[in-house]
Amino acid sequence: MHTPPATPDLSGAPGADAAPGAGNWHAQEMLLMREVMKHIGKSLAPDVVLREMLHLCSELLGLNRGRIVLADNLEALMDLPPGSSLKVASASIRYAYGLTRDERERGHFRRGEGITGRVLATGQLIIVQDIDREPTFLCRTVQRDDLPPGPVSFIAMPVRVGLSTVGVLACHRIRHRYRSLADDLTILGILATLIGQLLELRFTVEQRTRTLEAHNMALTQALEASPARYGIVGTSPVLLRSIAELEQVAATKASVLLLGESGTGKEMFARALHLASPRRDHPFIKVNCAAIPETLFESELFGYEKGAFTGAVGSRAGLFEQAHGGTIFLDEIGELPLSMQTKLLRTLQEGTIVRLGGKREVHIDARLVAATNRDLAHEVTLGAFREDLFYRLNVIPIRLPALRERSSDVHELAIHFLNRFNQANQRNVNLSPGALQRLQAHAWPGNIRELANLIERMVLLGDKSVLEAVDIERFLPRTSPADALRARFTADDRAPRPATMDVSLVRPYLPAASHALADLTEALRQQGGNRSRAAQALGLTLRQFNYRMVKLKGVGARDSVP
Repeated sequence: MHTPPATPDLSGAPGADAAPGAGNWHAQEMLLMREVMKHIGKSLAPDVVLREMLHLCSELLGLNRGRIVLADNLEALMDLPPGSSLKVASASIRYAYGLTRDERERGHFRRGEGITGRVLATGQLIIVQDIDREPTFLCRTVQRDDLPPGPVSFIAMPVRVGLSTVGVLACHRIRHRYRSLADDLTILGILATLIGQLLELRFTVEQRTRTLEAHNMALTQALEASPARYGIVGTSPVLLRSIAELEQVAATKASVLLLGESGTGKEMFARALHLASPRRDHPFIKVNCAAIPETLFESELFGYEKGAFTGAVGSRAGLFEQAHGGTIFLDEIGELPLSMQTKLLRTLQEGTIVRLGGKREVHIDARLVAATNRDLAHEVTLGAFREDLFYRLNVIPIRLPALRERSSDVHELAIHFLNRFNQANQRNVNLSPGALQRLQAHAWPGNIRELANLIERMVLLGDKSVLEAVDIERFLPRTSPADALRARFTADDRAPRPATMDVSLVRPYLPAASHALADLTEALRQQGGNRSRAAQALGLTLRQFNYRMVKLKGVGARDSVP
């Protein structure tokens, strides 16, 4: 049976522990360690160092048929955070000396199986004094007939990384020789510790290398990203930075908030995030929060049960359920009513929804990507957006650059849209280098959407096969009535206010362009009383327009508004 480490050497020769050759054994040990350290100094690759270590143990110390057995789930064990534990299910010989290929291939052990499996399970040293007298010794790797006659010992030493046993250093030992067992255990213990340190060092280097490779790959993929993959065109540094951030978080489950002006391609980035994630083969559900009437929000997002309301003749899964396993994209999330913000926050926290008219909680696994062109932090100060939901969404904010910040991409975008619209309309309109330069010099307040619309007009209305810079001037936008209105109101906002005007009461409710109640009223008058067109002229949604009208009218009842 196996014995504890303190068991003396049963060599069968009296005075074996104090044999005359003890000094020579010490010299051999020193030579072994010098050679091992010399190999480590030349290379940290364990393949070279560990094989040579086993070779020297055999040639110098007579510890024969050495093998290093490592867990089959070694990478998972090494990747554990400090204090975590993961059991070794099985292990195999990774390095050996004095074993044939067939013998190495037979060296596979389940947890607790044989002597090696028991060391893996317990993390304790096991010494078999005579393998012929140990019923649990398997003789699996080397058949007994292939070993020398007479008593043969077997030593199995645990290999640890941190607190985890990740492998076994084992060898055969001929008992009839003048060398102390305690000396063999000491040198094997040192080598086992060294093996664990080499494995940990190799893993650390490989982990950092993988991190650098992943970062480089993200940059390379961003550079090579084509319309066929993401639909994102351009190579400007600010765009590549946004793509790199996108790819960096794609594999996580965290919510992502896309920030940017209208027309910067937030839906395209949301879809790119989905395609770059492990969820790519599952649904991508887009929800335009500004297009859903407030009374239908709950049934659209969370579904409803039969009889939940008049006309609900059957049950229906909501958009969150439809996105299960995939990604749900909430565009213009700033338009979400406060009542729905509360329900959304609960869904994000608990991972469940309850259908309208239902009682049963439904588990959903959908990655949320939200987008807005509004300042949500400011909306929080106004009480129009929940603070706790804002912080929940703002874990990973990714800012999408405006087209004016990436003017170097205008050339490539223009060619991309030109090819698309030529093909769609069976036209053959091209742009001269001068025309492309003129497009690149434009400010593009409407961002990519404005550029796409402009190129489409050129393709449809262009009267020449090649348009020059002078030819495209008529297509470039002039100052629109809405722009003029914005400019006038902005100028008015900079002018001194009457002493009776308490600006602090009005300013929190003003949109980005500083429209006051008179601005809204003037826009409404110009559009013949049509609120939808008035909101569109001012760059607002209808809900934003109505919200500010109500708020500003309340202020106007107390203060004079010029």
